[in-house]
Amino acid sequence: MFTIATVNVNGLRAAAKKGFSEWLAATDADVVCLQETRAEPGQLPDQVREPDGWHAVHVHSEVKGRNGVSILSRTAPDGMRVGFGEAEFDGSGRYVEIDLPGLVVASLYLPSGDVDTPRQDEKERFMAAFLPYLVELRDKAAASGREVVVCGDWNIAHREVDLKNWRNNQKSAGFLPSERAWLSRVFDEAGYVDVVRRLHPDGPGPYSWWSYRGRAFDNDTGWRIDYHVTTPGLADRAHTAVVERAASHAERWSDHAPVTVTYDWPAAGDQAQS
Repeated sequence: MFTIATVNVNGLRAAAKKGFSEWLAATDADVVCLQETRAEPGQLPDQVREPDGWHAVHVHSEVKGRNGVSILSRTAPDGMRVGFGEAEFDGSGRYVEIDLPGLVVASLYLPSGDVDTPRQDEKERFMAAFLPYLVELRDKAAASGREVVVCGDWNIAHREVDLKNWRNNQKSAGFLPSERAWLSRVFDEAGYVDVVRRLHPDGPGPYSWWSYRGRAFDNDTGWRIDYHVTTPGLADRAHTAVVERAASHAERWSDHAPVTVTYDWPAAGDQAQS
């Protein structure tokens, strides 16, 4: 079995002080993907930057205090790549990949957007460039006998069952028809699989993000925007998927919760020996 968790930490330094470090010490995950770390590696405490038992890859944004993605792996990666070959975004701290035996693992923080603003334009440019890259990644991985999982905060709720108040958000960034159609292309044209939805086909949710405003968390007024998006061969081996929702509002260390999937997949170390 091989377990992968993904979570937007909403600032890694702050999350580490509020419970992330304890969660990491207790998790059974083999790989943990982080988004919105908001820190350069040198700004992180030693135990957060290089936690015991983990090989850490941190990618920060050229704009201080923004974005940032990381991957923690119990097995040393064979290689890594930052960005996806698009000059506008390769320094933005939004995408990193590592190679493990038989598997490419990526951590993605897709722009959130904001309707009728330059932020939405940025999101649309990112999506336009990222889709062909996903096709390229799929084909390269297949040629080398690897599967792919792109974990992270995709900042799009794909279907009505993926957010509580979908009727009121049809003109909101994250649930726009154009964004949802683009995500459908990731699945239908590029051939990837939404693993959590496959394992939980009916919904609602399971939600992975709740606003800090009001009583969104207490009322489970959430959005499902954090995904494991995989190639079909890995999706077929997905065994369980859970959102590690905090027991109470006070125990949250991010406005997102970890999304953790266990695959019937040889551990990377076992694959290397086989």
